[in-house]
Amino acid sequence: MNHRNRLNVVIVNFRTPGIAINCVKSVLALEVATPEDIVVVDNASPDDSYVQLRSGLPSGVRLIRASQNRGFGAGVNLGMAAGTHENVLVLNPDTYFVDSSLEKALDTLDADPTIGLVGLDLTNPDGSRQYSARRFYSVLDIVGRRTSLGRSHLLRKRLTEHMMVDSWTPGLPFDAEWVMGTGFVVRRHLFEELSGMDEAYFLYMEDVDLCARIWRAGFRVVCVPGARLVHEHQRQSARSLVNSASRYHIKSLLRFRNKFRVPLTFPPGVNGLAK
Repeated sequence: MNHRNRLNVVIVNFRTPGIAINCVKSVLALEVATPEDIVVVDNASPDDSYVQLRSGLPSGVRLIRASQNRGFGAGVNLGMAAGTHENVLVLNPDTYFVDSSLEKALDTLDADPTIGLVGLDLTNPDGSRQYSARRFYSVLDIVGRRTSLGRSHLLRKRLTEHMMVDSWTPGLPFDAEWVMGTGFVVRRHLFEELSGMDEAYFLYMEDVDLCARIWRAGFRVVCVPGARLVHEHQRQSARSLVNSASRYHIKSLLRFRNKFRVPLTFPPGVNGLAK
């Protein structure tokens, strides 16, 4: 099925104009969307990002300059408002496509109206998988992800379960409790009914929150193996509690816990999120 002309693409940039331009070029090279259906939001970058984007983006691509940086979720919401198509692909700027396998994700979404959001198969540049599907958190999962205790035998097994590693093996679309916001496709009408991303999260957890609300609204979140998106980023908030990324992550975790149930030891699952 040809999805060109039926898909908006939203990319939020903050101080990374070069890789954002490369991301856009990969979208155009593989005819994922037309230039007019791509929206790049510069999230009030304090450098010359906007100038570089204005001169470097291919003709027809829409560029929006946020008046202030109110966080990643706010940037996505701003880009969403500039489009009209029902399906919207949200990408981090440090991603790019290398083939046309996105069609698998779009076909999966089109085939099942119970699916609200589809996560892509994130890979490193060498082709290894980043395991972009996750289970909702327990406190024990958070400890394992953020401290050296995650290297213990017991927590290593828990982290494998948290990252849904075994779900990818059959190579078929599967229900994920939440997916990384690095690359996903969402139905516009559902996104708008849920009032978009929660802008109270400045950075991190806005993707977990969105997926939780999608499940709560009666729709599913699905991951599609083989719908490949290359992601070059390395996680900055892992294994440290003192850097700025970690502080943002902890603050966002606390907000999520105020909205949804985060049990002490066992993950809540989709049905156990309500407080």
